[in-house]
Amino acid sequence: MSQCTDVLEAASTGVAPALRAVDCMSAEATSGAFTNLFGTSGALLPALTLILTLYIALFAVALLTGRSKIGISTLTPKMVTLGIVLTFATSWAAYQGVVWNLAVGAPDQIAGALLGVRGSATELFADKIDILFNVITDTAQTAGGASTRPTLQGAFTPVNLVWLAGLFLMLGTVGLLVTARIALAVLLAVGPVFVTFILFNGTKGLFAGWLRGVILTAITPLFAVIGGGLMIELVTPIVVALRSGEVLDPKAAMALLIFSIVHCALMALGIRVASAMVSGWQVFGTANGASGDGAGQRVDPLGAPINSGYGASTAAALSRSQSLTASVIAANAIGGAATSAPQATGSTRTIVNTITGSGSAISSGAPARSRGIGSRFASRPPVSREFLR
Repeated sequence: MSQCTDVLEAASTGVAPALRAVDCMSAEATSGAFTNLFGTSGALLPALTLILTLYIALFAVALLTGRSKIGISTLTPKMVTLGIVLTFATSWAAYQGVVWNLAVGAPDQIAGALLGVRGSATELFADKIDILFNVITDTAQTAGGASTRPTLQGAFTPVNLVWLAGLFLMLGTVGLLVTARIALAVLLAVGPVFVTFILFNGTKGLFAGWLRGVILTAITPLFAVIGGGLMIELVTPIVVALRSGEVLDPKAAMALLIFSIVHCALMALGIRVASAMVSGWQVFGTANGASGDGAGQRVDPLGAPINSGYGASTAAALSRSQSLTASVIAANAIGGAATSAPQATGSTRTIVNTITGSGSAISSGAPARSRGIGSRFASRPPVSREFLR
């Protein structure tokens, strides 16, 4: 039997009970999904074992072929990554204590600190929305009773404007908070699968996208609570003015509708701001290879791209390319002077021989570590000397 039965029965009574029901169901669904995926008899437990074995085997092959080395700078990131995957993909206590609490509890605590309240700022905001909505509905029912004259009935009467304002107010609040919580619960439920994607360079982009989605759905309620709290303070005097007389004030009803529409626009703006914040985040460098915009890539003087991740060999290749470019410029200058001074031909040939000897250091854009013994002892193509004529 579900532990959220009592909470679900009261979910339709207001915003705060609905949020409590969503939180309870989210925690229960995430725990069940983790157990079904990577529990003792989880469906993906053999796949996790295979992935970890493949990761270690590929690293061993890289060591045997000389593409990697044993050192602190090489082993530390790999061991940390392997530890993160083993911890969060096999232990629900670690996943709940770190990922779940940070995604669900941290934004709520930040909102409480900013608003200066104790306890859950989201639940307090939901309670205020419930009180405000109850006052609006009571006012509309009282003003729209049997005593209302038929001549005042129409599409844009004060009563209809109040009901429409209450609808927009609930749509902008409940719609955003409940949607964000459900989306966050779905992302956290499949989170252990995406945590394993951090092992390989080809799948790090999937982990980065998942983490961006978690941050987006986590901070959206933060903006909703802070912005909605300000809107409640602005709407409260208007609601008081509605209840001041027996007949609804048309100006107050119109002002309430406008503020409710502004509230919905503010919630939509909060989603846009949150998405803009996470769209440019590189997730600790895990998505650099998937950006595709060429950011962080250097180009040598000959126009060949240089990958900055190859370390000292790339720096040496760049230095040789720069030296070669300087030698070519000097040879062109001497070759131009050779038309008026034939005795400079010997010096020009000397420079050309120097260029020919160092020409093998030019890389055609491929990493320096991809050249083997065969390319090292391969015959060099002849160098064109048209600039000597």
